[in-house]
Amino acid sequence: MKGRSMNSSPPQIPVQPAPFEYDLPNLAEAIEAASSVKIVALGSSTTAGEGGIVAYPCRLEAVLRDKYANPRIDVINRGVGGEEAPKERDRMDRDVIAEKPRLVIWQLGTNAVWQSKQDNPPSHDETIAALRQGIQRFRDEHSIDIVLMDPQYVPAMLTPVSRAATDRMVSAIADVSRADQVNLFRRFELMKGWHEVEKISFDRIVDPGDNTRLHDSDWTTRRLTEVLANLILARVPKPSPSSAIT
Repeated sequence: MKGRSMNSSPPQIPVQPAPFEYDLPNLAEAIEAASSVKIVALGSSTTAGEGGIVAYPCRLEAVLRDKYANPRIDVINRGVGGEEAPKERDRMDRDVIAEKPRLVIWQLGTNAVWQSKQDNPPSHDETIAALRQGIQRFRDEHSIDIVLMDPQYVPAMLTPVSRAATDRMVSAIADVSRADQVNLFRRFELMKGWHEVEKISFDRIVDPGDNTRLHDSDWTTRRLTEVLANLILARVPKPSPSSAIT
């Protein structure tokens, strides 16, 4: 009789995210010194916010300020809807490096897949090349910690037309993350677990006002923020009893 091995464990519910593999030394140093802490969120509509939903950078800032009772923790939103890594690379001096952040969270990959039928869309290769160039500038030239965020697991990215390109993009971002030893927030894998293991419907995962079935709902954005915050907090100093709010 075929089936799951008697020694194998069932999938864990709630689905657990893959932990970050690397430390965040520059962010940790700023938090340890209780100095001004800047995090820049770079990306497209997931970062900028879509359909009136409060975007994750604002929510993440609130979580971190609450944990450390430090009003000088700022998560600066530099998302622009519809953009992809090549354009984000081209504006990073002005929108990221000029802020002198300790951490940049770079959300990318979705529009290279989603915009493939448009005129002059960003190609897969252009997107990955821009990612590699950006990592070099952030980390090697400016000592900025980096967290990458890959595409969302939603119907628009899973159609017969888009699925192969989506899988290729998710895999390529993971390859860059591994080769360059950069942390990756595996959003695609996590959301896939919500849908396939926790049996969360796409009607809850996707913004109900989005007919394209592309953008995350308020529920998804809130839950992703909680997960991302916990992954970051696991790699920086723990709040002291005197500073943490209970």
